[in-house]
Amino acid sequence: MYGTLKRGMANHAQLAGTPCLGTAQLQGFSLYDLGPFPMAIASGDPQHRLQGELYAVSPQLLEQLDRFEGAPRLYQRQRQRLGDGRPVWLYVGQPRQVRHVQRIPSGAWLKPLPTSAPPGPGPSPGPKR
Repeated sequence: MYGTLKRGMANHAQLAGTPCLGTAQLQGFSLYDLGPFPMAIASGDPQHRLQGELYAVSPQLLEQLDRFEGAPRLYQRQRQRLGDGRPVWLYVGQPRQVRHVQRIPSGAWLKPLPTSAPPGPGPSPGPKR
């Protein structure tokens, strides 16, 4: 996970009870800031690295995450390999989806949960990453 599903992020509850296996980097992917959530795009540049967390996800939870992430409409779930050869699933967007937004040079999404919400209505329903 590289976005709002990581520990300390807004949607981490989607992974409740799922073991975290640590952190990892994936070469050849760029991360883009879409505001409320990031999007990974294949770049092919080995200097671009995606920073994230690894989770032992059951097939049932993977199906739930597909729905949550809007796959295959918003993201495509792809099988990738880390530098050490371990296979991982990754939600990847298309370059056209990020053409007007900024790349995150570090490859790490760092927008934690707000410490307090302002008064007023809650967030509008819709897909969250």
